[in-house]
Amino acid sequence: MKQSVFFLTLLIISVGSGLAIWAYLLPEYLREGGPLVAGLIAMLIMLCGFIIERGLTLRIARGKSSVQAFFKKVVTMLHTGDYEGAIAACDKQRGSVANIIRAGIERYNAVKDDSALNTEKKIEETQRAIDEANALEVPLLERNLIALSTIASVATMWGLLGTTVGMIRAFNATGHRKGGVIDAQSLAVGISEALVNTAGGLLNAIIGIVAYNIFVNKVDIFNYTIDEASYEVIQLLKEKEGI
Repeated sequence: MKQSVFFLTLLIISVGSGLAIWAYLLPEYLREGGPLVAGLIAMLIMLCGFIIERGLTLRIARGKSSVQAFFKKVVTMLHTGDYEGAIAACDKQRGSVANIIRAGIERYNAVKDDSALNTEKKIEETQRAIDEANALEVPLLERNLIALSTIASVATMWGLLGTTVGMIRAFNATGHRKGGVIDAQSLAVGISEALVNTAGGLLNAIIGIVAYNIFVNKVDIFNYTIDEASYEVIQLLKEKEGI
């Protein structure tokens, strides 16, 4: 629900701002790119909105302090059997890594004294809790990445559409002569429209693709960190259970 509201709000703001900027704020030579330029401006604003949202989300997902320092503290507590302290440390750290580790430790703390479960079953329950938490956290890290790549692709084609329209107008100007002379002004306007849309489409594509690759790399690093931390916790608990 929140994601839908965010997307709809960003879309409305982007379209409205794009039209306003094109109509009132752009220099004349850029306004000659035609109304399709308003769409390119709207896409650029949407890109900026998604980039800011992803940057803030991934910053929050990292947690309050260094992941390495946090994990070292949790491992020390697990070694001493201080499971409540480890859970409290996860609550204090927050972030995706802490949430996933917390789920595993909390489940293990709940089943470790259950005589109905053997040691392997206790580890399986812990692993299941970690997997469930991971399934909830990872989509949050990857959210809106498709939007970045989609806007980059659409902007390229949108700019190409504007380029084509501009070239049509330019060639149309060469076909309508006044007294045997080509209408130089109409020709210049058509070429200007084509180039402005080309530049706008390429600008959006470059920003979108670069941002997408940066965030995909950050998400991959997060996933690797989560997998490594989860594996270490499971191995430590197996060691304590004598497996």
